[in-house]
Amino acid sequence: MDGEGKVVVGVDGSDSSVEALRLAARLAPGLGARVHAVACWHFPEMYAGYIPPDFEAFETSAAKLLAQSVEKAFGPDVPETLTSELVRGPAPATLVKAAAGAAMLVVGRRGHGGFMGLHLGSVSTACVAHAECPVLVVHTKDDHHSNHHFRRGAAAKDAATG
Repeated sequence: MDGEGKVVVGVDGSDSSVEALRLAARLAPGLGARVHAVACWHFPEMYAGYIPPDFEAFETSAAKLLAQSVEKAFGPDVPETLTSELVRGPAPATLVKAAAGAAMLVVGRRGHGGFMGLHLGSVSTACVAHAECPVLVVHTKDDHHSNHHFRRGAAAKDAATG
């Protein structure tokens, strides 16, 4: 698949990934690109050896989630150039690989997993750190910033020095 002509979007069904799809669709034409939605699925390692893996169930669930996310983002007006793909593997590495050579990678700030105290999700942080292309991290209206304390000038210097 040609990388230069695509904007890759990580989709996990979260509100921020749905918003990432919408934003990517608005940005892609200006970049001369199409939107390529990627949903990753992975059998949790903690179950390995205890439960026989039902890979088909995980893949089916991911396919349903991807279709629902596209429907939620665009309704009946899905962009004609939108393509999608299900990929087995951990989201950070899979998205970085999918975005190799892309015009941009777009991910939501917080997905369905992880820890609520993080300012960025682990997937978005890994994508920012490792992707070869520009990465856009999308926030939603519901992202709360009440725990952020921004300081300017002397107050910031005092806080930094203790």
